[in-house]
Amino acid sequence: MTPGNGASSIDSVLVETRVFPPPEAFSRTAHIRSLEQYQSLWNRARDDPDGFWSEQASRLLDWARPWDRVLDWDLPFARWFVGGQLNASYNCVDRHCAGPRKDKAAIIWEGEPGDRRVLRYQDLQREVTRFAQVLKDLGIQKGDMVTLYMPMVPETTIAMLACARIGAPHMVVFGGFSGESLAERIRDCQAKVLVTADGGYRRGKVVHLKEQADVAACQCPSIQHVVVYRRTGQDVPMQPGRDHWWHELMATATHADCPPEPVDSEHPLFVLYTSGSTGKPKGSLHTTGGYLLGTALTTEWVFDLKEDDVFWCTADIGWITGHSYCIYGPLALGATVVMYEGAPNYPDEARFWKLVEDYRVSILYTSPTAIRAFMRSGERFPKRHDLSSLRLLGTVGEPINPEAWMWYYEVIGGGRCPIVDTWWQTETGAIMISSLPGAMPGRPGSVSQPLPGVFPMVVDKGGAPVPPGKGGYLVITKPWPSMLRTIYGDDKRYNLQYWKLIPGAYSTGDGARCDAEGNYWILGRVDDVINVSGHRLSTMELENAVASHPAVAEAAVVGRPDERRGQAITVFVTLQSGFGSSDQLRQDLREHVVKAIGALARPDDVRFADALPKTRSGKIMRRLLRDIATGHEATGDITTLEDLHVLFQLRGDEERADR
Repeated sequence: MTPGNGASSIDSVLVETRVFPPPEAFSRTAHIRSLEQYQSLWNRARDDPDGFWSEQASRLLDWARPWDRVLDWDLPFARWFVGGQLNASYNCVDRHCAGPRKDKAAIIWEGEPGDRRVLRYQDLQREVTRFAQVLKDLGIQKGDMVTLYMPMVPETTIAMLACARIGAPHMVVFGGFSGESLAERIRDCQAKVLVTADGGYRRGKVVHLKEQADVAACQCPSIQHVVVYRRTGQDVPMQPGRDHWWHELMATATHADCPPEPVDSEHPLFVLYTSGSTGKPKGSLHTTGGYLLGTALTTEWVFDLKEDDVFWCTADIGWITGHSYCIYGPLALGATVVMYEGAPNYPDEARFWKLVEDYRVSILYTSPTAIRAFMRSGERFPKRHDLSSLRLLGTVGEPINPEAWMWYYEVIGGGRCPIVDTWWQTETGAIMISSLPGAMPGRPGSVSQPLPGVFPMVVDKGGAPVPPGKGGYLVITKPWPSMLRTIYGDDKRYNLQYWKLIPGAYSTGDGARCDAEGNYWILGRVDDVINVSGHRLSTMELENAVASHPAVAEAAVVGRPDERRGQAITVFVTLQSGFGSSDQLRQDLREHVVKAIGALARPDDVRFADALPKTRSGKIMRRLLRDIATGHEATGDITTLEDLHVLFQLRGDEERADR
């Protein structure tokens, strides 16, 4: 995405007209109940941003010291709630223990083998306080970095909140990364303590976390201590003087009470790295006050959170979605959250729906790729279980194709649950564009409208606004509280990557269009646009066209070099149960795309696959598909790939695929 002369934009070619108004009963009790109320809030944030954000920060968070100024803005660097002090751990735990919420379930956890635990807010406070003291006993002080490399267990949340309690920024690394990837991140942030586990469970197998943690620790001189939580009970090597068992440290912590330390609003809360598939990983630095406000406000408004809701965000805590909507946003509001350790379809395709039934989940927030996988397995699995507790559904991670949206709405929500399709990024910290379920209709494939205080625009390569309905580059024109403050240790890279491409605006790297009614439609990453004979086509719209065929469960579209047209279109398809691959179906799919979009979008190649390569967080690894389409070996980091068998099969490496 390089700005230049001319008005080159992205051709938006699909039109979706289905509209689903919010149920009247839902709107009556919603936090935001009408478009008029939304518009009033949005106008207030535009006309009086200091007053708007000051009101929300005072309403949602407890501050140890009030701020002097709401915002200092020296483009591209922002400071929010300047001079204010607070503590994220106190806001997420302690303040709820002062009243009736102390006996309320904070975390309902289930491990993949079926073991279960419930931590009330007073239990969470006890464990967080004790582990905060453990960190202090290990020499961690305010400002020291702590790395977490953990499975999805409550102790991961406990460790994060313990870090926040003493002002030690945390850096969580997803448990699917290799030891080398872990080491690269530790070296960048110079963490002093690594918190890990002997292992975790995934698809009935043990994930050997301690083994990979040892690989990393040996390469990182900054690591002084490794704390190991016993999850699986397997034997693991423990290096004397460096390695410590979690349970032993907790039993001997010097003080039972470690009070939360007020920190400056701009004090670093955490650093979270991107996957590093190309170039050096980027560490997004988020600070305490603005980030916590952004997650709390969006949890309240987007998910319409009520006191008796049971909230399940299915993301791993190693990703920003897990940070914001498994932990900080819901816990800041005193919610009950569900946490699940394992794969969504283990031991069978009904596991998610059994969890919804068992814990009476009322709000479900998951990824489009998970929904498409469930579609492929059919309706019989969700129909085994009582899903009547659900009242709101959400999607996150990438744009959802309309057919998956409809399946989610009809099969999982029973046609009664609004769907919030959310757009945001690791860098934005919190949801930026989404429908508000009591105020706005659902439109399959649209992320609806910007939240109050968020000011997006769709522009061409030169930074000029494009007309309604025209595809272009999505930018944000004003700062917002939960925005990243910089790339950790690299202010120059932060400025160049996010603020110089379209001068004066934050460049998201996503393509989008905004229709005449102000609704946004995300077209996917700009890097995924395919240039066919001068037409810049969104891969997401191409995928939506393929996926609208009744035989298709999931599709991924990539471009490969073509001397005649610039790029040729390659489609990878997985089929619904009951359909088989054939040359006739391949031709039908090509014609189906022509009918939906036009002859310029006719796929050059349609490849059938049993599955698509995905990360454990559910995202399709399209760069691997590009390598396969062009006949190249897979490049970059593939340690987060869920199933290497899929990659070998797509490459035609049958010998390795059969192992």
